[in-house]
Amino acid sequence: MAGSQTVIEIRPLSALAEFSEAVTLEQGIWGFADFDVVPLPLFVVARETGGQTFGAYEANRMIGFCLALAGLKPDGRPFLHSHMLAVLPSHRDAGVGRSLKLQQRADALARGIELIEWTFDPLELKNAFFNIERLGAIVRRYHENEYGATSSPLHSALPTDRCVAEWWIGSPRVQSVLAGESIERQVDERIAVPVEIERLRREDPGRARAIQSANAERFQRSFSRGLAVIGFERAESEGVYLLGRPV
Repeated sequence: MAGSQTVIEIRPLSALAEFSEAVTLEQGIWGFADFDVVPLPLFVVARETGGQTFGAYEANRMIGFCLALAGLKPDGRPFLHSHMLAVLPSHRDAGVGRSLKLQQRADALARGIELIEWTFDPLELKNAFFNIERLGAIVRRYHENEYGATSSPLHSALPTDRCVAEWWIGSPRVQSVLAGESIERQVDERIAVPVEIERLRREDPGRARAIQSANAERFQRSFSRGLAVIGFERAESEGVYLLGRPV
């Protein structure tokens, strides 16, 4: 495990050897077959077209990375799509992922970009808490089977349903969350996921799929009413998405 006094350095990736390190890390974490791996040339494209490629290092050893692509909204506003963030299992819960996200934010703000988006699996409760409560992202979109079937054992052969996190990096909400301040929120609806979902994905995928499908309907119905995920609560038996009007 990473020691509490470990110094982690976040720095831009630009060399082919660094991109190769990131691809190796990706393969080790997700266990993808070759056809699912995000390849080295995409890192080069991101670097050359206004995206982001950052690595997290401990004593010159890469322990994490993030990759974001540049995009434009229909109205012409620029944004960044954070496609992948990876941290070695041995260094999780040590703030590495948060440091990578904060570096993305600092870089985007310096370039006048207001929005960073990414997708995440709503069944991954720890990830949901991090995105919503630790970073201040909101969610207003749900995509069913976004990436189709993948070869990663982490996806448990379920459809790759994804929520889209919107991180409005200069907003008062995000500034308050990052500063550790409480924020007011009016909750209109709750969507729960049992903490046993990880076990169900392995041992009872039919039940896991039923939970996924039922919650997909709830998310989409709520989003169609103009609600958004504005909070996330953790309890002993479940994780709960809190939905209300975004401010």
